[in-house]
Amino acid sequence: MEQELEESIKLAVEGCGVDLYDIVNTKEHKTNILRVYITSKDGVNLDQCAHVSRMISPLLDIHEPINGKYNLEVSSPGIERKLKTLHHFQCSIGSDVKIKKYSKEVYQGKLLEVSDDGLIVIKDNDDNKVEINFDDILSASTYYDWNK
Repeated sequence: MEQELEESIKLAVEGCGVDLYDIVNTKEHKTNILRVYITSKDGVNLDQCAHVSRMISPLLDIHEPINGKYNLEVSSPGIERKLKTLHHFQCSIGSDVKIKKYSKEVYQGKLLEVSDDGLIVIKDNDDNKVEINFDDILSASTYYDWNK
């Protein structure tokens, strides 16, 4: 997706009083899908998703993000969300996270700190502080302990 369209979507989303979390192009059962994930400190409801969808649809009519037919979905990224950017990590301080490094090491624990230069600090399940450089992360997500 071109940077100009992403910026236009971001501005439209923020104009609706919510924040843009991520934009994902995917395909399910031969259907192209453009997913726009939005967040808010107070949570996201269905009316906000519908409003954002109505506001960004005209942008997508002008600047097609995907060749051919596609479905637009606007939603919250959910309680268990992927962490792709430093901003995602910063917004998730205090959450339980699972981080997999390129070296295949996996860490789980509470996200304590995120510095602007990419140092991420978690308290692991053994109560140890672990420092991880953002550039060493292969994948990361928040998780919810459903057994609590």
